[in-house]
Amino acid sequence: MQKTILLLATLLLLLQANSKAQLNTDTIQVTLPAAEKIFLQNNLELLAAKYNIDANKALIQQAKLWDNPILLTDQNVYDGKFFRHNSQYGEVFIQVQQLIRTAGKRSKLAQLAADNTEISQEQFEEILRNLRYTLRADLLETQHLLKISKVYTSEINEVDKLVKGMDEVYKVGNISLKDNMRLKALLFGLQNELINIRTQLFPIQNEIKMLLQSTDSAFIEPVFTYRLPDIINAPLPPEDSLVAYALQERPDEKIARKSLELQQHNLVFQKALAKPDVSIGPEYDQRNSYVPNYVGLSVSLPLNLFNRNQGNIKSAEYSIKAQEQLTGLSGSRIRNEVISNLQKVKYLQSINNTEQLGFSTDYEKLFQKMVNSYVNRQISLLDFTDFLDAYKDTRLKLLEQHNNLVKSVNDLNYTVNKTITPIQ
Repeated sequence: MQKTILLLATLLLLLQANSKAQLNTDTIQVTLPAAEKIFLQNNLELLAAKYNIDANKALIQQAKLWDNPILLTDQNVYDGKFFRHNSQYGEVFIQVQQLIRTAGKRSKLAQLAADNTEISQEQFEEILRNLRYTLRADLLETQHLLKISKVYTSEINEVDKLVKGMDEVYKVGNISLKDNMRLKALLFGLQNELINIRTQLFPIQNEIKMLLQSTDSAFIEPVFTYRLPDIINAPLPPEDSLVAYALQERPDEKIARKSLELQQHNLVFQKALAKPDVSIGPEYDQRNSYVPNYVGLSVSLPLNLFNRNQGNIKSAEYSIKAQEQLTGLSGSRIRNEVISNLQKVKYLQSINNTEQLGFSTDYEKLFQKMVNSYVNRQISLLDFTDFLDAYKDTRLKLLEQHNNLVKSVNDLNYTVNKTITPIQ
């Protein structure tokens, strides 16, 4: 029994030291607008996406350029003598050719480059939307875990005071060892649960710092100013208007539509490639024709007898059909996401109410009364520990319910790509 008591006391000291060490960590408080401003300035993934847009814009300019002319020259090397060239001997041949692309190939290729640029711009918006959602979700989850930690900390502080007081009472023999150890075991359990909660903050903090590109070791504590009653009572737009807005404004839907346009333009381009291009240019030949100085015009073009780009044209047609299915799938997915998240917000608004907030405040007062009742020996240790378990579970369930509502609103804002209900 003495070994058990000693082990338990050692564990309590370690847990208290660990808890105090975490609580004493440097903290940086940041509001959501401030965090998003830092995120937009520093996030490397966003910067990479911006450079990708610039790269695609450069390809539009490249596609509009004419092909370079080709210079072809020929001069005799040996005619009885090496490099003999004078008024009687030797030949010089010069030809300049310019490729002229027919069927508007350059403009069609530029259109493909423009389509790719628009897709890259929407991909940037989609990356921005997803990363911003991740940042918001991480900050909200951090706030939720801190609220849970506050519940545990409040309970631990009161139980810790009781443990210290009961140690003195035990020394004079007014309580049994069993009751004293049970109270210490309760404190041990609460401290262990608090450590598990705080452990969940580490990966979230790591992700937040990655998004903000922060190298500071300080804990980032979010500061939100929203009021829960405002979220509970916030009006929601009609379902059809939210779906229509999401289908019109979401970057992933724009990517799907623009990808379909890209495939359609690619088919036009592939058909244009079936048309032969023309190479034309002047040529000059000295002493190798019916006149000493021959000047002519060279024209050449391929004869499309075998390769008429049939395979690429057929492939482009199938690509259009495939993208049509993907575009339809994207629209259906977005519609279902918006409807599902809207229904979730409505449901959580209906089960959350301001009466719960008042109940939470009253429960806090009851907690203090129960602590005082136990100190004054008006209730037994069993009744007190049962109340503590019920108090903790109730507070945590309320926090979880409120957190689910806030998260669902954040999800709806993300799904529609519009701030339906602000969370700041």
